[in-house]
Formats: sequence, C-alpha cells, structure tokens
Amino acid sequence: MRKLRKVVPAARRHEVVEGEAAPADVLSYLLHLPEDYDSDPARTWPLVLFLHGAGERGADLEAVERHGIPKLAEAGQEFPFVVASPQCPASSQWVPEVTTLARLLDEVEAEYRIDPSRIYVTGLSMGGYATWSLAVRYPERFAAVAPVCGGLWMQSPEPIRDVPVWAFHGEEDDVVPISRSEEIVTVLEALGADVRFTRYPGVGHDSWTATYDDPALYDWLLSHRRTDKAPAS
Repeated sequence: MRKLRKVVPAARRHEVVEGEAAPADVLSYLLHLPEDYDSDPARTWPLVLFLHGAGERGADLEAVERHGIPKLAEAGQEFPFVVASPQCPASSQWVPEVTTLARLLDEVEAEYRIDPSRIYVTGLSMGGYATWSLAVRYPERFAAVAPVCGGLWMQSPEPIRDVPVWAFHGEEDDVVPISRSEEIVTVLEALGADVRFTRYPGVGHDSWTATYDDPALYDWLLSHRRTDKAPAS
C-alpha cells in the first residue's frame, strides 16, 4: 500500500512541526492507499479509520505502525480499502478528540474517492474506547464498527443499535477488564442489535494481534454497507 503523511485540518498543516507536539485540535495521520487506487479513476473505495492505543500517542507518527492495520500495511500486506490512522497527542486521549476525528473523515472523503456507504472504524484499547464513543456520537457515518478491548465512559450504546458491531476482548485482560465490553454487548443484545462478541480465553490485554491478523475481520467489515448512502456519481 502507498503511505502518505497527512494533517487534519489540512489548512493548519503549516502549524505542525515534525517531532514536536501538534497544536490543539490538529491531528497528524498516516493514510494508506491500495496500490491499484489510481488504476480506475471511476472506482470508489471503502475507508477504515484505525485508532491506536495509549502507548502510541505523541509526535512520532511512525509509532502508529506498532500494532494493528497500519503495522500490517507497513509490512507489505495489501488491503482492498483506504486506511486512515491518526495519532493522538501525548497530552490527550481519543475520546476528547472525536470531533476532530469526524473532521478527518470529512477531509479524506472530500480528497479521495471514498464510498460513503462503506466507512468503518476500529481501534484497540484507548482506540477501542474511541471506536465505541465515535460510533455512538456519529452512528450515521459508519457501516460497521469493530472495537478491540475497549469500553464506554458515561455513554449509552443505544444510538448504535442499528450499526453492526463485532467486539473483541481477552478474558484475562487486567488493563481494560472484559466486563467493559460485556456490559455494552449485553445492552446491544437486549436492543436486538446486530452484535457479535469474540472472547479470547487465556489472553490478556493484547487481544489485537489475533484480531487484526484474522482475515475474517476484514471480510466482515466489507460485507456491510449503509443503505441510506450511495457513492457519488
């Protein structure tokens, strides 16, 4: 995949100095494009927003590639979708950044050929919390979501009752207890939501390696599309 270094909002790119903390409300991010992105100018592509964990915060954008989808893309794996992987500032957490993350989606959609009916979000640990939170805040934006070892703070999952969810968590997680995912899944099941939950017996906090190494996750994400949105003609 082709890797690009980007900043959102794009108009404030001049404020970002490599290796230094980004200003408030500005996020640096990696964008990975499929190798054949330019082969058909009429083709639109799914978009996956990947949200890293707390350990990858800071001003070294390459730290985003330590885990998950950007790690696999950097290692040479090709994905049939565009991947946006922002970096959270060291002084912040993802949940307070959800408005800027929504702006990131706006800018990627505007600049690249993205299918608006096939936008997905996934993330691990702190990024798992943000996956839940972003989907609850903007449920109309996502065709499906895949939170990994995350949870919700002071929010109800009710707004995503119509958004397909696949959650993942290690049963022996002593950083984010599995109960954080269980509570949300239980509520969604009671609402009749399309939700599945993968529990990893004997696995601690690192439930993301098995999750992102499994092609079934990507097949599942891409099998969903929003029926209330259509690609631009």
